[in-house]
Amino acid sequence: MRVTNISEAKASLSRLIEHVQNSDESIIIGKAGKPVAVLSAFKASKTPRKLGGSWEGNVTIADDFDTLSNEWIDPFYNAPIIPNDKKNR
Repeated sequence: MRVTNISEAKASLSRLIEHVQNSDESIIIGKAGKPVAVLSAFKASKTPRKLGGSWEGNVTIADDFDTLSNEWIDPFYNAPIIPNDKKNR
């Protein structure tokens, strides 16, 4: 694995990215002699992504899930702006 410092990586980022893409080698970027980041090529998965997760098939949504009664809607449209304000009574 190749090691470089931050200032060299900033100055030659395009070249480092090209190197990483064309080889299987990652590059370690260091600061003050200590490693802080790894630059490596992105490898796209060749298998299709599985959708659903662990809850698939275990959850049902009621037909009236997004239906609200007037009891809930009315206060949003008909309530006073300042509830205890004597002007609004």
